Parts: sequence; C-alpha cells; structure tokens
Amino acid sequence: MTTVILIITSTLTALIAGLFYAYSCSVILGLGKLSDTEYLKAMQSINREILNPVFFMSFMGAAIMLPVTTFLLRGQGSVFVLLLIATLVYLVGVFGVTVVGNVPLNDQLGNFDIVNSSAEAIKQMRKTFEIRWNMLNHVRTICNTLSIILVICACIWNRTP
Repeated sequence: MTTVILIITSTLTALIAGLFYAYSCSVILGLGKLSDTEYLKAMQSINREILNPVFFMSFMGAAIMLPVTTFLLRGQGSVFVLLLIATLVYLVGVFGVTVVGNVPLNDQLGNFDIVNSSAEAIKQMRKTFEIRWNMLNHVRTICNTLSIILVICACIWNRTP
C-alpha cells in the first residue's frame, strides 16, 4: 500500500511540475512574442481554460497527497524527512505562490476589458501582469521540481532494505 501511495503522490506532483516547466520553457516564450492585445487575450483564455477538473485533480491532488503520504510514513526516518520537506516546498513554493501571487494576477487580468481599453492601458496591463506572473511561474517551477526530486528520493529510500 505504501508503494501505491508513493506512486500516486509522485505522479500528481510530477504532472504539475511538468505543467509549470512547460510554461517556463515554451509557453511563456511563445506568448512573449505576441502583441500586447494578443498576449492579454491569450492569457485570459488560458487562465479560463486551465480551471478544469484535470488541472484541479493534479494541482489539488498533490497538495492533499503530499501531506497525507508524509503523515502515513511518519515513522520511516529519512523517507519521512524527504516527504516532509517535499510537502513544505510544494505547499509554500507552489500552492502558496499560486494562491497568493498568480491567482490574484489572473483575476486582475480576467477583469480587464481589453476591447474598451486604450493601447496605453493595454500596454500597462501587460507590463504589470507579464513580468510578475512569469517570475512567479519560474518560482513554482523550481519549487515543484525540487519537490518531485525529494519525492523520488523518498521512493528510492523506501525501497532500500
């Protein structure tokens, strides 16, 4: 049962790490080449579409399974410590950064009326949104990658006799 729980936890954590990594090394770069209006419209669309059951299952699933797995393996020495650190890194550096940083920016952009805004207002909105959002996504990418590395190490240590 422990192995199954570790596999579920690592899979959910890896899925989200992959999502943020893909954004950091491709999506952000592609969107960066768009005009201000195209960029804002694309991000508004992406921000709406990502709010779906598949995303929530992995994003929230990792946030739930990491602490649950850590609790279930609390007597396992190094495995517990690795999972505890992975959990803290994910909850603060991924979940926390998303809730406190990215979501408010997404909401601000979602409420921005591109059609009825001047070119200068559109340019300012992009400047306000893009630099901060990208930086926060890079933080999430690094933290999520560290978290999955720690979970993988816990899986290996858990299998070591």
